[in-house]
Amino acid sequence: METAPMDELSAKYIELRKKRELLKADFSSVDKVLEKEMDDIENKLVDALNSMNLDSMSTSNATIVRRISRHYSTTNWDDFYKIMAEYGAFGLLTQRIHSANMKQFLDEHPDIYPEGLNVDSRYAVTVRRKTPTPE
Repeated sequence: METAPMDELSAKYIELRKKRELLKADFSSVDKVLEKEMDDIENKLVDALNSMNLDSMSTSNATIVRRISRHYSTTNWDDFYKIMAEYGAFGLLTQRIHSANMKQFLDEHPDIYPEGLNVDSRYAVTVRRKTPTPE
């Protein structure tokens, strides 16, 4: 298999990235309209179930279930961390490592390496489009 010249590969990469950006923008704008319509309908369904004092209702094409949706956040992370540590409630957070912060921590503490820490390192490239120079 013959390798295409780097300028051809980079040009194709930029072309594909631009196509993806356009598709994402189109999808995003259409999706926002659909999401708004669905939110409006959901609000009407909740209002109807509330007014009938029902937790669920069956229609000819769906079962509608009223539920309580909860999302938690905090404005005081210091206090939240203290409570987590005091009760060993570390499951209150999503188990995910912030990559940039972990790299910085390891750089600052080269003698510390948490047992079980996995690192997936690989080369990647960044392709930046050049602005054409006027001739």
